[in-house]
Amino acid sequence: MITRQQERQMTKQKLRHELEIGVLDAIYRRRAVRSYTGEQLDRARIEALLAAAVQAPTAMHEEPWVFTVIQDKRILKQLSDAAKNLLKEELEEDLPQGKHARDLINDAAFNVFYDAGTLVVIWAKPVGSFAAADCWLAAENLMLAACGAGLGSCVIGFAVGALNTPEWKRRLGVHEKMTAIAPVILGVPAQAPPPVPRKKPEILSWQ
Repeated sequence: MITRQQERQMTKQKLRHELEIGVLDAIYRRRAVRSYTGEQLDRARIEALLAAAVQAPTAMHEEPWVFTVIQDKRILKQLSDAAKNLLKEELEEDLPQGKHARDLINDAAFNVFYDAGTLVVIWAKPVGSFAAADCWLAAENLMLAACGAGLGSCVIGFAVGALNTPEWKRRLGVHEKMTAIAPVILGVPAQAPPPVPRKKPEILSWQ
């Protein structure tokens, strides 16, 4: 008889096999997804994605990242409201994106997490000069792995300010000296986002 832990490990190994697509395929297919079905991701699938995230490069092998996973809809709604209220105080009219951002955060129906069922927050421990950079590398691994699994993802910069308040650190059990770096939503896309053209690499010198 297998234990629950063994069952979860077997599920993660199966999911890891499913994630094996070409690196370039994942890089070119990944898009910021802002429309999701109501299907919830199970723990084993999220753990498989996090296992991929922590394979990211890390300066001096510090591995400064820690994670919080939020799937409770009530908490996600409260965090969304807190983020919107904080942004209302901070946004300035003269910012290029100010009007669009204000329109969004003043819309009572707008959820900064786009009603995705899962939010993974990548936090940096207070170690080394490259902790934030390492966490962003982990975020990219997370999103590429999600893409490889047929899932959508999107970084939610709107939420960073609220997450770094003492109140939300306490609520989420995060040490006061840790810093929220990359809040990433995950879920099953409601539709495939269209390709977005990118500029060619700008090479300043080649010597």
